[in-house]
This record gives sequence, structure tokens and C-alpha cells, in this order.
Amino acid sequence: MTFSLVARSADGRRHGVVVASKFLAAGALVPAAAAEVGALATQAHVNLAYRPQGLTLLRTGVAPADVVAGLIAADPEREHRQLGVVGVDGTGATWTGPACHPWAGGRAGDGWAAQGNVLTGPEVVNALADAWLAKSALPFAERLVAALRAGDEAGGDRRGRQSAGLLVVERGGGYGGTSDVLVDLRVDDHPDPVAELGRLLAVHSMLFSRPDPSTLLDLSGAVADEVAALLAALGHPVADGGTEVALVSWAGLENLEERLVPGRIDPVVLTHLRGVALHVPAPRAAS
Repeated sequence: MTFSLVARSADGRRHGVVVASKFLAAGALVPAAAAEVGALATQAHVNLAYRPQGLTLLRTGVAPADVVAGLIAADPEREHRQLGVVGVDGTGATWTGPACHPWAGGRAGDGWAAQGNVLTGPEVVNALADAWLAKSALPFAERLVAALRAGDEAGGDRRGRQSAGLLVVERGGGYGGTSDVLVDLRVDDHPDPVAELGRLLAVHSMLFSRPDPSTLLDLSGAVADEVAALLAALGHPVADGGTEVALVSWAGLENLEERLVPGRIDPVVLTHLRGVALHVPAPRAAS
């Protein structure tokens, strides 16, 4: 009772799944992905065993279409299953069992597969696929959410809205480079879960995206003077360690540590610093 898209980035470094459903916490059940391996979505009458089994098959070099064939061949409930799979290269694959509640179906192409069941009609899957293909200029995670939004706006789950989820993996792309999970966001129960997922992704991008090296500013001269003054206004005066030490202290409290670069400052961090400092209450005059 779900619609989803599984995909990989154009450079093959990222794999992801985006999903929405009139079902509690669909993001906890549907998606699975492994960096430099592939991604899959299991839905309709979900078979959670598909997730580790499918990734294992992909990891050994099995093509997505053969992964789908292998998983459903061994499943006596395959007529009630729906599945989408994408690998490290080639065309994605999708399966819709004939016993899935209508409307149900899917489309697949190079590096993606879109599928859904209990939908208002085929226009939902078509909107998912068409938006994915049309939004190639967007960053990968944003492109996935844009496709999901298009499917939702086309009618989505015919029973209504409840949950949404986004999973994106990249080798070493997680927090501090210590995992492969680049984005893992879920909206488990919400009246407008796709919009809320978009809001969460915007916050996630602001806090955790790595800065664009071409935009970084040298933390010296007038920039350093401004940063020092703003930090002092926020209770982080520049001491013997210099402006950079004070900036690191403040940024850690704001959860912006992933955007720090030694000797330089990300404009996103500077803009946030200015905004926070602007709202600091002025000190009261002595009575």
C-alpha cells in the first residue's frame, strides 16, 4: 500500500530509496541500500527478508532483473509482493504480483525503478518516473524527494497520507565519514508526510552537507573580524586560541561541525551565524 522509487546517481556513487504510504512508518520497512552495491524497496505485502537477501545477491554481481526473479521464485506469497531493485549499473527492475491491490504497477529504466500499489491510478508511477528523469540537475537526495512529491501530487496512495521515508547511501558519506549512510530520514505519522520529508531534508542539508570548496571564504581580514564580533555577541569571545577555536566551539553547539574547514568558513555557516547573532537580545541598561 505504497509508492516508491529506487535509484542510483549518475556517477554511480550514491544509491537511494524514497517512499510514501498510508501506513505507519513505511520508511522503517520498505527501503534497503548498501553503498557501491545497490538499493531495493519491498512493499505491498512486505517481505523483510528481501532486504538482506536482495543486497547479498547484488553484492555478488547479480543483475537487478535476476535479483527480482530469484527473490520471487523462492517466495510462495510472490503474487502479493511488490519489489523494485537497482544495482551498480544497468537498468533497474520492478515486480508487481497479480494479487496486489489495484491500481498497482511499475516502470523501470537506466538506474531507477518506480512502483506502487493501492494508488489512484497509473498516473502516480508515471509522475514518479517522469519527475525523476526531468529533475537531473538537482542534488541526488533532493531529486528523489522531488520525484516522490510529484507522485503524491498526482494522487498517491488512494487511501490517503500517513508516512514517508528517504534512505541514501554513499561510501564514507555518513556523519564524520564513519558510515555509508548519507541520509536516513523518516516521517512516521503525519498529515502531509511528503512535505514534512522535504522540510527535514532541507534541515539535514543545512547541517550535514559538506561545503562546496569553491565557495569557502578565508577566515582572515575583514571576514575574521566580523566572525569574531558575532561570536563575542553570542558569548564565544575570541581568546588565545583565535577566531577559529571560538568558531569551532560555537559551531559544535549549533550542530554545524560537518561544515567546518580549517582556516576557512563556509558561507552557509556565516549566514547562520549572522542570523543567530541578529536575534540575540541586547543587554539591559543598569538601573
